[in-house]
Amino acid sequence: MSGSNYSAPIEQTEPDSVVQLSVHDLPTPVEPDVQRTRMGRMKMLLVWLICAAPVVASYLTYYVIRPEGRVNYGTLIQPTVSMPPDRAWSLQDLRGQAVLPSSLKGQWLLVTVADGACDHACEQHLYEQRQLREILGKDKDRLDRVWFVTGSNPVREALLPALSQAWVLRVSESALQQWLKPEAGHALADHLYLVDPRGDWMMRFPAHEDPSQIKKDLTRLMKANESWDEPGR
Repeated sequence: MSGSNYSAPIEQTEPDSVVQLSVHDLPTPVEPDVQRTRMGRMKMLLVWLICAAPVVASYLTYYVIRPEGRVNYGTLIQPTVSMPPDRAWSLQDLRGQAVLPSSLKGQWLLVTVADGACDHACEQHLYEQRQLREILGKDKDRLDRVWFVTGSNPVREALLPALSQAWVLRVSESALQQWLKPEAGHALADHLYLVDPRGDWMMRFPAHEDPSQIKKDLTRLMKANESWDEPGR
């Protein structure tokens, strides 16, 4: 129609495609305090491992690897064997007077065991005892010589002058075996024994011993335990 204001309706069209958006959760930032705590713990653990490494290595070496090289000549008794109480055994000097076993404590003891008849091997042990004590020099007063006399034979008069500074004590061999033990296949009289100032038997030297090697053991022990006991009784 002329003169009429007519306009066609605007056609609304759909978009060719719809853009779909997916929203993801954003990462939660780590708080600075938590981060610092974790780093601190890691550093502490590292320091602990560094400090513990030598201790762990020594335990592994001693208990697992067990190196064959030995420093000591004598056989270490592990655990040590404590001296029996006074009531468990009795000692007598050469005059027949009773001596309390506990009176031997307080000094290192280098012990030999033999019958009163004292054969050649016994004389050799007595001689080595005396020499080993003398070569300790200033430490000799920290070591006492002890001869435990077994059996009923009297001690020969010719031996007495060299025993003036030693303990010579009679004891039954069965009582002594409650404390000291020889190496398998040997007798008590075959060895020299070392007892510490507490009365604990802690070392046995080989039969047919090498005195120069015993000297090294004694010297090291005296040096390592300078503060343990005092010279003299």
